[in-house]
Amino acid sequence: MNKNIFILLLFFLVLNAQAQEITGYVYELNQKGEKVPLIGANIFWKDTQIGTTSNDEGFFRVKSLGDFPKTLIVSYIGYKPDTIFVEKYVQELEIVLTINRELNEVLVVGSSLSKYIDALEAKPTEVITKKELLKAACCNLSESFTTNASVDVQFQDAVTGAKQIQLLGLAGIYTQIFFENMPTMKGIAGTYGLNYVPGPWMTSISISKGAGSVVNGYESIAGQINIDYKKPTDLERYHLNIFQSSGYKTDLNANATIDISEHLSTTFLAHSNFTTKSMDENFDSFRDMPDLKQINLMNRWKYESHTGFESIFGFQILNEERKGGQLVSTSSNGRRYDINVNTQRYDFFAKNGYIFDPSTNTSLGLISNAQYHNQNSLFGLRKYDALQKSFYSNLIFQTCTIDETHSIKTGVSFVFDEYKEKLNGTSYLRKEARPGIFAEYKYSPYDDIMIMPGARVDFHNLYGTFFTPRLHFKWDINQNTILRLSGGKGYRSINIFAENLNYFVSSRSFRIIDNPTYEEGWNYGVNLTRYFSIFDRELRLTAEFYRTDFIRQTVVDIDSDAREVRFYDLKGKSYSNTYQVEVAYELLKGLDVFAAVRYTDVKTQIGDKLLSKPLMSKLKTLITLSYFNENRDWFFDASFLVNGGGRIPSTSQNPSDFQRSETFGSYVNVNAQVTKKIDYLDLYFGVENLTNFKQENPIISANDPFSEYFDASLVWGPIEGRKFYIGLRLSIY
Repeated sequence: MNKNIFILLLFFLVLNAQAQEITGYVYELNQKGEKVPLIGANIFWKDTQIGTTSNDEGFFRVKSLGDFPKTLIVSYIGYKPDTIFVEKYVQELEIVLTINRELNEVLVVGSSLSKYIDALEAKPTEVITKKELLKAACCNLSESFTTNASVDVQFQDAVTGAKQIQLLGLAGIYTQIFFENMPTMKGIAGTYGLNYVPGPWMTSISISKGAGSVVNGYESIAGQINIDYKKPTDLERYHLNIFQSSGYKTDLNANATIDISEHLSTTFLAHSNFTTKSMDENFDSFRDMPDLKQINLMNRWKYESHTGFESIFGFQILNEERKGGQLVSTSSNGRRYDINVNTQRYDFFAKNGYIFDPSTNTSLGLISNAQYHNQNSLFGLRKYDALQKSFYSNLIFQTCTIDETHSIKTGVSFVFDEYKEKLNGTSYLRKEARPGIFAEYKYSPYDDIMIMPGARVDFHNLYGTFFTPRLHFKWDINQNTILRLSGGKGYRSINIFAENLNYFVSSRSFRIIDNPTYEEGWNYGVNLTRYFSIFDRELRLTAEFYRTDFIRQTVVDIDSDAREVRFYDLKGKSYSNTYQVEVAYELLKGLDVFAAVRYTDVKTQIGDKLLSKPLMSKLKTLITLSYFNENRDWFFDASFLVNGGGRIPSTSQNPSDFQRSETFGSYVNVNAQVTKKIDYLDLYFGVENLTNFKQENPIISANDPFSEYFDASLVWGPIEGRKFYIGLRLSIY
């Protein structure tokens, strides 16, 4: 099947007939008379809405509709716009803009930032660009936060390979994850969902901490993560990525864009990854990582009327087989502990919008998404099958005054989820339907003040009415200092089995004391960003604090009994405090340095004790270095992560051979990558976990996995050793 997919994509590469287009480059001339690319310049045909922007190399591609002659407009902030009369079709243009000397102040940026804080947003939003994603082996979403200090990714257990993000010290279930503002990776898909997002498909990731926008729902307690994929309107026409690691993991990615007509274009994206050999480096009879086979396909279309209406629609198909567990049996009965997880997933999505008045940004948009997720699982003696059907629809109307002092977003939404689960022959069925209404108002009386209150009301068929208030405030104290405040409430429904599959790979019994329903919490945050000019280069300093207080929570208790997982309603306190300071600076020409320190204090009432969250490092320090040479054809990237110590749940009830320490110490994780650019081709080589640090004996009673002491869920550190990788990327524009 893999072979057929890539033959098909290569067929598109060879036979795709492109619509007539004009290409070119936008430059400025520096003091030496050298051409410097202008990134993000606007290029459009006069009296039309047909246009584009220039990329990191100043390159652009714009559709040429109708007959010549015609006029091309090129503009860039701080530069004099240029009007170019194109008398006849030409294949390539070269455009040089000059600085507008009439401006009082001009800021010229020599290169685009690979990650930055969006200065226009009231809520603090960190944007990770494609440029940043290329600094590491970003095979999927779980590996895309290597150079990010805010989001942690760690293994959920030592057997299945499942990973989970953590934001503000809270598990990923408290963070809304979106695919272009459509919810994804929720419910049953949450356990392995990070592996469903191929890295080469992504163009950017936006991370908003704390209370998010009410437009996107009520489920954001810790924050929101929004992922953007490649689109038919992107400059990239074709892409091929091949990745191979020393752990026998192979990734193949390809995409192609076709312009069907002046109004319709489409992009095909294909991804496959597979592991060709099982490894057991610590000789405990268990695979270090499961054998994996995944086929992931997406086709998305874009229709542009050029009169105000636009539509993006498409589908995604995924099939994954995950096989883990023992390579050989070590049990007295000769039975082998096997793990098999087979998943079929289908997504259909559509985003339709119409702009009534561009001058006031008055528009109406409808976002719709349908998901079908079927998972059949075996964890030793536990058999768990689950089927999820979901539908999401969000109708949004927005408008603003001409001076943009007042703006509003309002609309209605409807969400439906159906869960059919079967655990060891016992069936569980749950249907959730929740229509909602929302409004978000933005008031900006001055250029340096922005106040954005919002609220929504949702009517849950099982849990009643949810009222969700939120507030964001932004103050540009001066041109170099920005203060942001946020606060708001969030809710989420509980999926007790799907969210705790990591405990299935243990002999712990599930003891449900209080029937889980939903959780409710408040989040408050403050973010201060300050920019300094040092040796004519910008230094960014950010300091922030966020606190989450739970009003209602289902406690997952693995401390009271080493042989049980207990679920009950919170009786007492449960909170998270996160303090973070980070600095970014171009230390030398071409050398970018980023450093961050974060301290997280997460505690929950367990019985009569207020205990710190187990298996989590309280202190984290991250340093990243990025260097490129003068010709920008060699790139060197490295990240140094120091994870502090933490707490391990007590295993004192076990016999001495099956006990573990109740704390773990700090450790260092180093990743590095070298990239060589040759025209359209990137060759890259790297290493992960350079120090080869691994959690020692992460599986308790590995030699007898059917005993009452078996437990593979107490994972706090890396379970894979040093891995080298090599790959190539081919991009044609």
